[in-house]
Amino acid sequence: MENSEIQHYPDLKIFVLKVGDDFAKIEYTEKSGCYYLMHSEVPKHLRGRGIGKELVEKTFEYLHQNKIKAVAVCSYIKAIAARSNKLNMLA
Repeated sequence: MENSEIQHYPDLKIFVLKVGDDFAKIEYTEKSGCYYLMHSEVPKHLRGRGIGKELVEKTFEYLHQNKIKAVAVCSYIKAIAARSNKLNMLA
């Protein structure tokens, strides 16, 4: 199963990674131009396949490429950032 590129829906304040007919998402809030990454979610039947990690890393890349500052609030996002040495991409 091939995963798509990350999609950003600013009107909904989410990042989405399409996985087959399903999707994983990161929800955020925004304040003063900084994104606060509040919640990540992968459908239960897709967990344990590395999709969450891919979702978080692709979101970090999008943020970095678009020069958007972000703060990881979600404990899972924080853990992936620490393990991936991506903390420097966050505000």
